[in-house]
Amino acid sequence: MTAPDPMDLARQAADRLAQLTDGVHHDAALVLGSGLLPALDAFGETVTDVPVTDLPGFLPPTVAGHAGRIRSVQAGTKRVLVFVGRTHLYEDRGVEAVVHGVRVAAAAGCPVTVLTNAAGGLNPRYAVGQAVLIRDHLNLTGQSPLRGARFVDLTDLYSARLRDLLHEVDRDMPEGVYAQFRGPQYETPAEVKMAGILGADLVGMSTALEAIAVRAEGGEVLGMSLVTNPAAGISGEPLDHREVLEIGPVGAAKIGTLLAEFVKLL
Repeated sequence: MTAPDPMDLARQAADRLAQLTDGVHHDAALVLGSGLLPALDAFGETVTDVPVTDLPGFLPPTVAGHAGRIRSVQAGTKRVLVFVGRTHLYEDRGVEAVVHGVRVAAAAGCPVTVLTNAAGGLNPRYAVGQAVLIRDHLNLTGQSPLRGARFVDLTDLYSARLRDLLHEVDRDMPEGVYAQFRGPQYETPAEVKMAGILGADLVGMSTALEAIAVRAEGGEVLGMSLVTNPAAGISGEPLDHREVLEIGPVGAAKIGTLLAEFVKLL
């Protein structure tokens, strides 16, 4: 039996979302990573706020720091579809659940998707609380959101055009390579060292699979990490999810301001 097309479910969710938002067009979608909810304070007025479970295909969140809501936000003259929280691969809900949100955004007509995350920093130039643009990624999950012989070019996955626009807002923001591990355990020092040898500057447990799904549906991707801690073995200190949630709000306000200005340039 042929498996159902996951985009059919995404279109159903997008149709329901259109009903809840009076059919307004969204200029961009934004996925907020762990602890980054305060970034919304800089965006503007929330016009619509619904639980993800009100839409087909979404499951309730299971991770602290991920609220499981979708907001339609008026950011100046632009409307942004904001996913407050995401599903992670380590929740064992399958790849389809991980990328369902960004597929809904694509089905809703969002031409640009901004993916944010909390990440461990490998690059010694990165300070805790610093935002870093993602210029490329290493997908170390062994998974893909694509089925069958669907060949998608990822040469410019993290759009150079969008990164240039962001640099008009903050010319000094560094760029780096993000490595996604499956989780939920944090990486060992040896795994972090391996990722560094492969070229990674950042490590985390999200974003790469979502970025692939966005590109497969023809969208542009901007990726941004907030460095919430040095990666395992860098500082010699143990890692704790509470640290991620504590540091997140500190950098979230800056990220919100940056992205609000970025959206105006789209």
